[in-house]
Amino acid sequence: MRNERHIVGGRRNDVRALWSMAGRRPWTLRRERPIKDERPQAIGEAPRRRWTNVVIGMGVGLCLVLVSGCRLDMHDQPRYKPLAASRFFPDGRSARPLVKGTVARGHLRLDEHFYTGKVNGQLVDTFPFPITRQVLERGRERYNIFCAVCHDRTGSGRGMIVERGFPHPPSFHIERLQKAPVGHFYDVITNGFGRMYSYASRIPPRDRWAIVAYIRALQLSQNATLDDVPPEERAKLLAPPAVKRHDAGIQEQGSSGARSTTGDQSPTTNHE
Repeated sequence: MRNERHIVGGRRNDVRALWSMAGRRPWTLRRERPIKDERPQAIGEAPRRRWTNVVIGMGVGLCLVLVSGCRLDMHDQPRYKPLAASRFFPDGRSARPLVKGTVARGHLRLDEHFYTGKVNGQLVDTFPFPITRQVLERGRERYNIFCAVCHDRTGSGRGMIVERGFPHPPSFHIERLQKAPVGHFYDVITNGFGRMYSYASRIPPRDRWAIVAYIRALQLSQNATLDDVPPEERAKLLAPPAVKRHDAGIQEQGSSGARSTTGDQSPTTNHE
């Protein structure tokens, strides 16, 4: 068996000396692991390894950044919160005003008559589309929703809010408003007038014209004459109403019933 040497307690001893000291057989001795060779590295070897590790780390980091950026889908991008301040623009506003002449999709309002109630700056006295029964029914529905609370359902200006102490709006039946063009009512609904605010955001243009048509119908209903009634309807108005004869019959039945009741009560009174 070849003689092997180890470092134990700082002294060099051969294997046989160790056997005699331990009093054991060779195969019972635990062989110690050799001490790692700690010779100094060559000059420049450590910095080279360090730079290699740095390059590998940078490559791995770059790959992670590229992989994570593939799923952003513009979720994380430079942006401003609504109405936030900005130091980029001279006026300090992040919300930019529209470019002059910009028209939103669906808002190209070339028909001045329909959208403003004016032609060349003058209020119109005609409707931009034919007024049918369906238009009047639509106007009555919209009027009762948006206008009746102030102007009441007859247009006399005694709505519910007036009963609660709010200012009294003018009646539609005064001479000034009876002679006002239809464009005036459309303009008031669109832009407001006096204490009345604008309803442009609540009522679309076609419904505004339907309301104006119904206002004209209310004015006609409160100031109409017999000559304004169509001939076929005028005959019904001139005919004696059947309701009066029916009321007279009810009154006769009531008086006879009262007499019979009086007659029935008299024996009872005599009996008592």
